[in-house]
Amino acid sequence: MAQATETVEAVWRLEAARVVATLARYTGDLGLAEELAQDALVAALEQWPAEGVPATPGAWLTAVGKRRAVDHFRRAETLRRKVGELGRELEIDGEGYEDGDVLDAVDAVDAARSDTAIDDDLLRLVFTACHPVLSAEARVALTLRVLGGLTTAEIARAFLVPEATAAQRIVRAKRALADAGVAFEVPDGPERRRRLTSVLEVVYLIFNEGYSATAGDDWLRADLCEEALRLGRVLTGLMPAEPEVHALVALMEIQDSRRHARTGPDGEPVLLLDQDRAKWDRMQIERGLAALVRADQAFAAEVTAAAAAAAPDADSQSAAVVEPGTYHLQAALAACHARARSAEDTDWRLIADLYQRLVQQTRSPVVELNRAVAVGMAEGPEAGLAITDALTGLRAMRGYHLLPSVRGDLLVRLGRLAEAREEFERAAELTANTRERALLLARAAACGP
Repeated sequence: MAQATETVEAVWRLEAARVVATLARYTGDLGLAEELAQDALVAALEQWPAEGVPATPGAWLTAVGKRRAVDHFRRAETLRRKVGELGRELEIDGEGYEDGDVLDAVDAVDAARSDTAIDDDLLRLVFTACHPVLSAEARVALTLRVLGGLTTAEIARAFLVPEATAAQRIVRAKRALADAGVAFEVPDGPERRRRLTSVLEVVYLIFNEGYSATAGDDWLRADLCEEALRLGRVLTGLMPAEPEVHALVALMEIQDSRRHARTGPDGEPVLLLDQDRAKWDRMQIERGLAALVRADQAFAAEVTAAAAAAAPDADSQSAAVVEPGTYHLQAALAACHARARSAEDTDWRLIADLYQRLVQQTRSPVVELNRAVAVGMAEGPEAGLAITDALTGLRAMRGYHLLPSVRGDLLVRLGRLAEAREEFERAAELTANTRERALLLARAAACGP
């Protein structure tokens, strides 16, 4: 029984996104589609342990979900037209049906649909769940639910919030999509590029929460990193011509390759320059570098196509695509570290240059702080500290613990230990992560009284 339940859960994680995507296309309502998919999951938990797992479990779940959709629309007097549409597609006569007939009919319909059509459904689901009308928290929760197949309890545990809070986020997200009349579709043209930014932001938010947890007792959460990577790989299959999609996967692969070197025996954080690079996953690095090559190729094709379309006035028309995107630049930065066999081999000048380009794109003080680190390594700690001085007065950086942490490191290198201690202590006060706080306090203590 327990093994059968585990099998159902494993199948659900693999098939949930496709099931929800197909049901959302049929119903035109993501919230309803997710509920119908959950009904199908309950049916699987009830039937599969006794009857066995179907040969095509995804199709079985989808069929049950569609049958529930027919029931739902039949009960709604104002939606009889949709009953007819679903009934015709499922070859139901509108008067009644047997479960087996429905399942057989739906299996036939799904078998007739191409993989491309199913991918189109998934792509619609991605853009709907990550719609910018939702807050970042809502987008993350809804994406993990409908694309990742995570339960509300799993989402709550992942982000250290009560289960009720996670459930509210999901419910409010679905309601917001319905209230805004968000269509279940893939946007075109400039709107597609704008919305893609929102999609990638969600995936990277999930990865970052796993890579460097903002709260709790663990420095990293591998399950979230793995889920973000899985979603990223799905996106590369759905949007193979988008350079930023490949670049995000490259960035996550390379960063995650350091996982086993980023913590010590007791789970304490190990900083990048102190890591044993022999523990870096070289196979994962190679996957990341290969994804970066694909991003380079897709970007080159994009530039070439834009130049050809803009001729003869190419200079003004192609300006928007002459610079790689933000994830592309970040992946290039990660590759610099990955290619260095030792900390001493790191090309800090190249890294500082890449950060400068990234700052010009994002105008982000956090990116400028990262540039300060690179400049401090390339040109000396005084040069890096000068950059951080300009950031200390910014409102956006007042509660950001890494600013005093970076300043503390630079001050240590300058021999200004008393000032460094104060900075590390301030950083420890600002972080909500237990492991990181312990590290910062240890660094403060190392500076002396």
